[in-house]
Amino acid sequence: MPQTGPVTNDRALRAGYQDVPDESAGAASRGWWDENATEYLDEHGEFLGADDFCWCPEGLREKDAHLLGPLESLRGAQVLEIGSGAAQCGRWLTRQGARVVSTDVSHGMLRESLRIDAAQGTHVPVLQVDARVLPFADASFDVVFSAYGAIPFVPDALAVHAEVARVLRPGGRWVFSVTHPVRWAFPDDPTERGLTAQRSYFDRRPYAERDESGTVTYAEYHRTLGDHVREITAAGLQLVDVVEPEWPEGHDQTWGGWSPTRGRLLPGTAIFSARTPG
Repeated sequence: MPQTGPVTNDRALRAGYQDVPDESAGAASRGWWDENATEYLDEHGEFLGADDFCWCPEGLREKDAHLLGPLESLRGAQVLEIGSGAAQCGRWLTRQGARVVSTDVSHGMLRESLRIDAAQGTHVPVLQVDARVLPFADASFDVVFSAYGAIPFVPDALAVHAEVARVLRPGGRWVFSVTHPVRWAFPDDPTERGLTAQRSYFDRRPYAERDESGTVTYAEYHRTLGDHVREITAAGLQLVDVVEPEWPEGHDQTWGGWSPTRGRLLPGTAIFSARTPG
């Protein structure tokens, strides 16, 4: 899921849209999520649930959307979760009868997954994995998915798509959600101030935060809609659909820059569905 919103005070002076060396991104993302895993779940854990599958801050659940296919098709299916966080989605899928492996680059997040398993009496296999180098054999999975994981936090998303294409079986499904690309033109503000575009949609510089020494401590990457489509197809995958969840009536919670005020007028999430040929 997305970060919780803009930084404040002295950190804001070292944050913004800026060029980031590619080699800095992976370590920065892993370090940020390790450091903030517990705080993140304290803030958003109730909304996400311990064993629920939420695609986005709009609250779209897999039990209603069926983006991975009909529930009956998931029973016995080999499923890989990328950027799993505390594996809430993987836990829900396991309850539906899927055979799930949940992966994340952050040891801190996976530690939270084990803590939830202990409290719930559940078990989801988890691995600390860089999504750009998946430690699985070719054609190992029927479904791969990611709810706001991996793709936004790497400079080379094509590497993720290529690895997904490699480990999927023919006809396998790849579904992932990200911040809707159009949102990058607007400030990350849940109030009416977040309804006025302030930067170019075509400015692809990542949002980054640095510490006092100038070291990158967080990086999140913007890709236009066309960029996402080109990267998916360049990996040999077939784009099936792009889902843009609407803000539902009665949903009054704010998540960082996501809010009813903005959600009624602007898309906040894009969910891409693709498959391997065959």
